[in-house]
Amino acid sequence: MSSPHAHAADAPPDPRRWIGLFVLLIANFMNLIDVTIVNVALPSMRENLGATDNQIEWVVAAYVLAFALGLLPFGRLGDILGRTRLFLWGVAAFTAASALCGMSSSIEMLIVARIIQGLAGAMMTPQVLAIATVTFPPHERGQAFSLFGLTAGLASVCGPILGGLLIEAHIFGLDWEPIFLVNVPVGIAAVVAGWFLIPRLPGHPDLKNDFIGIGLFGLGIVAVVFPIVEGRAYGWPLWAFGLIAAGLVLIGLFVLWTKRRADAGLPQLLNYDLLKNRDFMFGAFVVTIYASGIPGMFMIISLLLQSGFGMTPLQSGLTNTPFSVGVLIASLIAGRFGSNYLRARLGAAGLMLAGGIGSLHLIIGAAGDTINSWSFFVPLLIAGIGLGTGFSSLFQLVLRNVPPRDAGAGSGALQAFQQVGGALGVALIGEIFFTHLSGAFAGGSAPTAAFAESASLALWYQVVSFGLIFFLAFAFKPSGGQKPGGAPQPVLVEA
Repeated sequence: MSSPHAHAADAPPDPRRWIGLFVLLIANFMNLIDVTIVNVALPSMRENLGATDNQIEWVVAAYVLAFALGLLPFGRLGDILGRTRLFLWGVAAFTAASALCGMSSSIEMLIVARIIQGLAGAMMTPQVLAIATVTFPPHERGQAFSLFGLTAGLASVCGPILGGLLIEAHIFGLDWEPIFLVNVPVGIAAVVAGWFLIPRLPGHPDLKNDFIGIGLFGLGIVAVVFPIVEGRAYGWPLWAFGLIAAGLVLIGLFVLWTKRRADAGLPQLLNYDLLKNRDFMFGAFVVTIYASGIPGMFMIISLLLQSGFGMTPLQSGLTNTPFSVGVLIASLIAGRFGSNYLRARLGAAGLMLAGGIGSLHLIIGAAGDTINSWSFFVPLLIAGIGLGTGFSSLFQLVLRNVPPRDAGAGSGALQAFQQVGGALGVALIGEIFFTHLSGAFAGGSAPTAAFAESASLALWYQVVSFGLIFFLAFAFKPSGGQKPGGAPQPVLVEA
């Protein structure tokens, strides 16, 4: 008997595939723009909800962490239940969580809603490219996939500006809430249209998920990230270090459990062949470092510009926009290089990021009572071009060391490492920034000086980590594994 996928391959393409793709792109755009729009609103949330420094970190970190932990299990769940079904569930849950975010009356409620929103995003995202892959014949996939890159670039550019406009418009007397509520009508429209337009893809109920592996991996990552965010507020007690140690033990147990499942021929959350592939794990380490720098950076830049120097949300969003434009430019150009000069491109990306952010470090450190937003233009543009250049080459470098049979699992795992890196970066950069900020205020520094000194100090994390990427780029060894350049690669943008 032929499999459903084999039958689909022999059948003529679905006539609704292009309009169905539009629905997928709308949902993907909604998820991506939510990533970039939130940072602009952080100072308003901090003021209106009376949030502490740690709680503001959690508004960003909770979403990224939940998204990271949900990617792998929800990707497998899509295989089991059917990707179209899980996509529609994910969009509906994301829409409901967005409404909950917008109606939050306390910072605690907002953080919980952000966790739900992150899990819903993780439910939706793995299904999108998989649905497009099955729906489109091979000769149309390149054109279809190129639209995903364009959507990501547009979301990164629109997010900061749209966030500023929505906050300053004070729609119905609201402040930051519309940045989430705007998702509600879009999400409802996407669910209704998707129900009628996206072909139903059959699931495979015989497949199983590794629930113990999910628990070990999730608890291990949370146990590491939680004390990094909260430790400062409690004066770094012994339990914080104990929790980090326990998290590392849980991650070790996850590896052992995965090996046991592999030896028994049972499904694993993260393919054990990848865990014992040294080239892949080295690449995953580089991805984690690479992805750790940007989310935390824009968190502190938004706080610097608005809380420190009194800019409006729109002014802050416009100041950050050159970075997103740089990412868009790089994404459009990167495809022309294909799989050529990958290590050189990654090394150049590390230099551009370190140089651009290093210049920003100097500009912020030299700021007086005012700061010129135009001085951010060139450094952020260079850094944005660096980020867009680096991600496309980095994923290809790592995946070429992966056998073709593990390529899908490897790509999903890299996205999970990418998001874990983002959560760790928010925690570490927030620790540097808020610790110095508290000390500066305690020492009697003026707000502008306190924010500038703290932001300038925190940016050293990015300068060092991206400088390290330059050297790590040339540590990748050529491999006879999968040839790079086939599948589209995700780009993390925070602006």
